[in-house]
Amino acid sequence: MLIKIKDSSSLRDGDVTDENIYSDRRRFIKTSVKYTATGVLASYGVLPIISSNDSCASIDFSSIKETSYKVKDKLTSLKSVTSYNNFYELGSGKKDPKLNAHLLKTEPWSITVEGHCNKPGIYALEDFISPSVLEERIYRLRCVEAWSMVIPWVGIEANKILKKFEPNSNAKFVEFESIYDPENLPGQERRVLEWPYTEGLRIDEAMHPLTIFAVGLYGKELPNQNGAPLRLVVPWKYGFKSIKSIVKIRFINTQATSAWNLSAPSEYGFYSNVNPDVDHPRWSQKKERRIGDFLKRKTMPFNGYADQVAQLYQGMNLKKHF
Repeated sequence: MLIKIKDSSSLRDGDVTDENIYSDRRRFIKTSVKYTATGVLASYGVLPIISSNDSCASIDFSSIKETSYKVKDKLTSLKSVTSYNNFYELGSGKKDPKLNAHLLKTEPWSITVEGHCNKPGIYALEDFISPSVLEERIYRLRCVEAWSMVIPWVGIEANKILKKFEPNSNAKFVEFESIYDPENLPGQERRVLEWPYTEGLRIDEAMHPLTIFAVGLYGKELPNQNGAPLRLVVPWKYGFKSIKSIVKIRFINTQATSAWNLSAPSEYGFYSNVNPDVDHPRWSQKKERRIGDFLKRKTMPFNGYADQVAQLYQGMNLKKHF
């Protein structure tokens, strides 16, 4: 069953942001179109294997569907969303991803699908996302470092993509892998993490209606520093679970590899659901600093999405399986 986040106040764009660019979002979208994508997934079909030399067309952002997936919080400014980032492939400082964004080459782009599914292969970006299925969702983002944002993502429910590869009964987890390009990405010259970066979800988490593949934010193409051209967004988990610049998807039957969990398992759990009752060993998770605000606010269980996702973890000790 599709679970929507109901918005009884019928929020308009102007109710959640004072960004001029977003108040006039529809005008901006119409002028930002570059090309029209192939559109295969308009009917949720899938193209066969492609050549790695094929160029990836930019995605048409002129027909984004508005949804009831909204929160009452004020949006974080576009400037902050695109200049305060964690993307270790581009550097470990918050400003490094924007400074080094030009080093991330996103065309051509393909995603390899493998593992326990009936339709493995190498797919172009436009096979994943077509203009007719793009929608906007305003989600909270909570970082494990105890800061947070509110972002208007553009994308599509992950389950609408993943189901097309026909995972079989052996697919218990989904593992995602980021780009590996140490010749161009300065962060991968250092062994901060085991490269390439990997993340994973249980199959029911990946198929949950809240989980999306994002290709844009604020009504336009996803900037490189935010994980272009394709990233995962899992709003009830800490931000590092929302892996950026995805190049591979594996359907597997054992727990997926998580880069930060592999690096420091006592500090970064596999599930990493936002939980104010489970502190990071080096800081409290009870409060968070919303970027742009002066005062801290209380952290909400599951980042405020408990009504939608808590049932996924019935019977689990969330202090043990953090």
